[in-house]
Amino acid sequence: MVDIFQKKVLMLACYAGEIMMKNGAEIYRVEDTIIRICKACRMDNTEVFATPTGIFISLDKGGKDDDPLTYIKRIKGIDTNLEKISMINRFSREFTTTDLSVEDGMKRLEEIDNAKPYPYFMRLIGAAMIAAFFCLIFGGSAVDFFSAFITGMIAYMFSGFLQKYETNFFIRGFCSCALATFIAMTISSSVDSASYEPIIIGSIMIFVPGVAITNSIRDFLSGDMLSGVARMTEAVLIAVSLAAGTGLILNLWSVIGGLFV
Repeated sequence: MVDIFQKKVLMLACYAGEIMMKNGAEIYRVEDTIIRICKACRMDNTEVFATPTGIFISLDKGGKDDDPLTYIKRIKGIDTNLEKISMINRFSREFTTTDLSVEDGMKRLEEIDNAKPYPYFMRLIGAAMIAAFFCLIFGGSAVDFFSAFITGMIAYMFSGFLQKYETNFFIRGFCSCALATFIAMTISSSVDSASYEPIIIGSIMIFVPGVAITNSIRDFLSGDMLSGVARMTEAVLIAVSLAAGTGLILNLWSVIGGLFV
């Protein structure tokens, strides 16, 4: 017979791990959070195996007559939201050090999962500022700064448009960087003091998978080879898509000579 409390603990721990995984947390952090939540409920015999696409949990009270309870959760649509990861970390510490009930914990997790991100306008301005200041770092002028600001903003808006239709990350990165490169080449052809190189570099930095690369290295160092390889492969594919989109427009512009401007 299934222990109701054991099942509730299992669902709570898995939900916490799911939120962390969907928002870009490292594998070791996801597994550690799940184990800590289970141990706080006196479920000492807990086994967790997490990958970027799934979480596998098994609970066992340890008694001879107790049956283990296993749960598998498929993870879809991984994004990056460090704020939610931080909120789950705070929840985990609170749950393990206070008398917070499992039911209240589940309500808290639902609030975290449904928390609204920063306003779209703020994220749009942030992306544009990233493009503009990276343009300066790579030797851009004041004209290039404002050009990269506009280019980055348009490219980010286009990427968000594609994401609404659930376009995969490879196509989204390819098309967004192709558009950014086209705009940069158009500006540099129209404005004598504008240079397309720093504008392009600044604009594509918005889409560089820095968190994925960092997490893959962290997974390798933690011994999670499967997750490390998966995330590194994802990061490499994203980088290839960015380079392919940029290179395609540069080659077309070189062949046609900018006559289509």
